[in-house]
Formats: sequence, structure tokens, C-alpha cells
Amino acid sequence: MTQAYASPPARLAVEGLDQHYGSAQVLRGIGLDVEPGACLAVLGRNGAGKTTLLRCLTGLIPESRGRIALDGTELTRLSPDRRARSGLAYVPQGREIFPDLTVAENLRVAARAHGLERTDAIDEAVALFPALRGLWHRPGGNLSGGQQQQLAIARALATRPRALLLDEPTEGIQPSIVAAIEAVIAGLKGRITVLLVEQYLDFALRVADSVVVLSRGSVVERGDPKVLNPEALTRHIAV
Repeated sequence: MTQAYASPPARLAVEGLDQHYGSAQVLRGIGLDVEPGACLAVLGRNGAGKTTLLRCLTGLIPESRGRIALDGTELTRLSPDRRARSGLAYVPQGREIFPDLTVAENLRVAARAHGLERTDAIDEAVALFPALRGLWHRPGGNLSGGQQQQLAIARALATRPRALLLDEPTEGIQPSIVAAIEAVIAGLKGRITVLLVEQYLDFALRVADSVVVLSRGSVVERGDPKVLNPEALTRHIAV
């Protein structure tokens, strides 16, 4: 097995991003600038446009206007697979692991797609979630929600991304696994750029270097989580 070294974390820049579903505008002039190796948390109520933003960044749905770049490399017109090969990894809400493949096979598929199957990429990812070793031959569909979330994040990390997009990784997860995910995100900072969509405010404020709040598809607050008023943030994300 050969050692391959991960690329350095990338700056993720989004400028003037609009997105429409038919005649309905969902995102309105979104601008983000995530420093290499930093964690940006995107907060907002259900329906604020958070998941739509991530799906635009990954190319799963088209933007109407705007620019997306990773370390200055334009991603806006690239297909999802080319964005992934550029260093962007996505863990969607609901995890979307392959239920009929084992834990090992889920990880190998991801690593193989990026030419990393014969490197230490899988071992490095699993080292962050050691419980997966005890589930190695179990089908993904037979895992608990928390175990599936660990697998989904490890699968993304097995591609050695330069930027990692996480869509509500704590949703429906037991506290012990939430703590494990928090520790992993904290440990990734400085090594991988992280864009975290989250509704669990305390979790987001603990791990984020900066915060953006979306409301009706627009950015209404942004700044340092240590400076922003928690009560104001709570009002923006309360159901």
C-alpha cells in the first residue's frame, strides 16, 4: 500500500449565487468566502435555502446566476463528478450511503472513484470513526442512523477532499455520536475546509470559525460566533 498525501485545504468562494425552482427564487445573491482550513456554519430555518445552497455548490442542481470557485478554480459550469475530483466532498442530509454494500465496500467505492483505493485514505478516514471497524462487513442498510452518519462522513473523507460540505450531520443522532462528530470536525480544521449546515445552534457555534444565517434565500447575518448575539441567532433559526 502506498502513501498519498492530501492536498492542502482550499478557499471556497461563492459570489452572487441565485437559484430558481421554476418562477420561484430560492437563493438570492448568496456570497460566501471560507478561508482554507476554516469551518463556516450556515444556519437558518427549514426552507431558508440551506440544502439548496449545498446542492448548488456540488452541481446537483443548477444555479441561475453567480460564481463558485475552489482556490480560484471555477466550478460553476462543472458537472458534479468533476467538482468532486476538484476536491469537493458532500455528505447530504439523510446520509445516502449504499444500503446493500458493506461498510468496507462503501468506503472502497469512494476511494476507488478518486484513484485512492491503494493508498492509506480509507484507513485515515476510519481512524476518525474507529467504531466502523467492528461493522466492516455489515451492510450499510443494517446500521443505525448514527452509524450511517459516521460511515457517510468517513466515505467523504476517503476521497481526501480539500473542502467538505456537511448537511445537518447531527440530525436524529444520539448524543455520544454527536460528540464524536464534533471532535472530528474540530480535528479537521486547518486540514480541510468545512461548510456546515446545521440547526443545532450550540453545536454549530462550538465548531464554527464564522457563521452565516440564511432567511428566505438571503444572507441576513454573518460574523464571528463569539461576537454574534446568540438570542438573535436563535430567533433566526427557531421554527
